[in-house]
Amino acid sequence: MSISRRTLLRNTAALGAFAGAGFPHVWIKNADLAHATGGEIKVGVLFSLTGTTAIIEESLNKATLLAIEEINAAGGIKGSKIVPIVEDPASDPATFSEKARKLVVGDKCVSVFGSYTSASRKAVLPVFERQNNLYWYPTLYEGRECSKNVIYTGAVPNQQQDEFVPWLINKFGKKFYLIGSNYIYPKEENNYCKKLLEKHGGEVAAEEYVPLGHSEFSSVINKIRATQPNVIFSTVVGDSVVALHRQYRAAGLDPEKMPMASLTTSENEVAAMGGDAAAGHFTSAPYFMVYKSPENEKFVEAYKKRWGADKVTHFVSEACYFQVHLFRQAVEKLATSDLTPPNIRDAVKGQETIAPQGKVRIEPENLHTWLWPKIAQAKSNGQFEILVEAKDWLKPVPYAAYPGQVCTDKGLVVEKS
Repeated sequence: MSISRRTLLRNTAALGAFAGAGFPHVWIKNADLAHATGGEIKVGVLFSLTGTTAIIEESLNKATLLAIEEINAAGGIKGSKIVPIVEDPASDPATFSEKARKLVVGDKCVSVFGSYTSASRKAVLPVFERQNNLYWYPTLYEGRECSKNVIYTGAVPNQQQDEFVPWLINKFGKKFYLIGSNYIYPKEENNYCKKLLEKHGGEVAAEEYVPLGHSEFSSVINKIRATQPNVIFSTVVGDSVVALHRQYRAAGLDPEKMPMASLTTSENEVAAMGGDAAAGHFTSAPYFMVYKSPENEKFVEAYKKRWGADKVTHFVSEACYFQVHLFRQAVEKLATSDLTPPNIRDAVKGQETIAPQGKVRIEPENLHTWLWPKIAQAKSNGQFEILVEAKDWLKPVPYAAYPGQVCTDKGLVVEKS
């Protein structure tokens, strides 16, 4: 069941009426000192419900709201309800920035949960750093960022590629065709991939980028035919993932001989393209819907019950879900009078929770998350089969591609060689 704009507006209005009737609030104007009293905690929910990345971001909105509803149904946080203010930035970085400022400055939210692409995260980052507010970013990303105003709950390159790239080389061969969407995330992931290929005896057959929303891959397919790589390493995102897979299949290419290996293709994109178009290809991620754990069974059941039996969970929606619960744990440590974004940030350092993927932890030094890498193959039924699981959770190293640079709680440190 999808959320229409009319439904969103109606729900937001209802929340506003609810707050006005039973949960009065007072907000101090200075964003550094903003706090809630009187029984509500305002947070922003900033995921695209329209535009090219809505195919994935709509599900992130759903997972975030599910976690908030669960917390509120259990009594809230020390008796205070979380009040989500939902905005649609429409897959546009400039609109992300505009909406982020509204949520932080206008609505006085103590935290905002949002973004899928790095382009949108980069667009909102100045808002959160200037206002000293807190942004919770759930997406796998390229690393190379060290902000005191972002909690990063998605995987960084070392958590997706360190095992994936050598595994692909050993299974299929050393020749990689790198194809990505044209923005910072794919370029930095490919930068790290090239370092791993060099380390493990692999090579780059070609490297190409297409615009966000790109849907015509015939020239790419022709180049792949001509190059004959062993692996097509994909960091294509959004609607383009669907187009690439369908056109790959229509061209008669064989995933048994030349698979696509992705950091970005999840159950959500598979549902959009159809299981047949995805079957045989690979993804590396910390979470897959088929993962067996009591926490995941509960998450999947709750998600389907709330949003529809045909809906799927995936590695970014899972991070959206558990990061709200980490937010709850952090706020529970604070007195109402101390409920400010900087205090929430300090309280979340070192926090652990049993997420659907396993136990996760916020690394105090860099505000990134310890996660559980996995490698899986897409099946024609729309799900994945997990082939490789990490034996232990893996520390996030956001500057793994840049030896000598380390993100610390004091900021970025460049070590002298």
